[in-house]
Amino acid sequence: MTLPEFIEKFGRTVFESPLATASKSDEPPELAEIRLALLDHAREKSYRAGGRKVFPYDLLRVHLRGVEESRYSTFSGRFFRQYLEQELRTGLRDAGCRYPEHLRVEVLPVVGLPQRGEEWLIVETASQEKSPNAPGRLVVHAGEANVAELPLEKPRTNIGRVVDVYKDAGLSRRNDLAFAAENEINATVSREHAHIQFDKATGEYRLFNDRWYQRGKECGLWIVRDGTSHEVHRDTRGARLQNADEIHFGKAVVILER
Repeated sequence: MTLPEFIEKFGRTVFESPLATASKSDEPPELAEIRLALLDHAREKSYRAGGRKVFPYDLLRVHLRGVEESRYSTFSGRFFRQYLEQELRTGLRDAGCRYPEHLRVEVLPVVGLPQRGEEWLIVETASQEKSPNAPGRLVVHAGEANVAELPLEKPRTNIGRVVDVYKDAGLSRRNDLAFAAENEINATVSREHAHIQFDKATGEYRLFNDRWYQRGKECGLWIVRDGTSHEVHRDTRGARLQNADEIHFGKAVVILER
């Protein structure tokens, strides 16, 4: 299987089952070399503190030189970055190593032949230059919404099936993220499904269930964190969100990035 085919398969897997990954047996040797270089570099930069290993950096940059123009979009695409990020977090976690919750991977492909003596693959650590006041964002992973990414710039962000929700008295609510397209995934999203509230005092984002459902029935809203699913029922406190949380609105899925 070629690298573009592997990444395409991985992308389909993410949309069909966000908890699954493509099989390592299909992984092209080129991709395996990049993945192992990333993990080896992260382990080299880790240190022991308080009886446990720590990786203190929140950004790893992967420089790829000599990339063919026809494959630039594969290397620079979102799925390739997500695959490396997932492998990095899994590798560090399996090694018992703590790492920043907003750990990210940045891939910088360069088209054209590398200079003589220049390595084609370089991995370096860095820290993200991010304002503490910079808003988080929701990135759509499954379903088709009105936008692919939504910055959480408002005190309250509404999520639902349509943009404008009307009731007998008129306009009842406007959803900032709306899954209005007609398809199987979007059909599982309620008109008034949920909202995210930003707490200025704590700097936290909290997720609230806005659906009406009978007690004991499936609530239709949950968070997947570190491979574990947590239902978010309708209450007045909501659920605190963390970086990289998968938020499931029925079958529609978004990721919180902070």
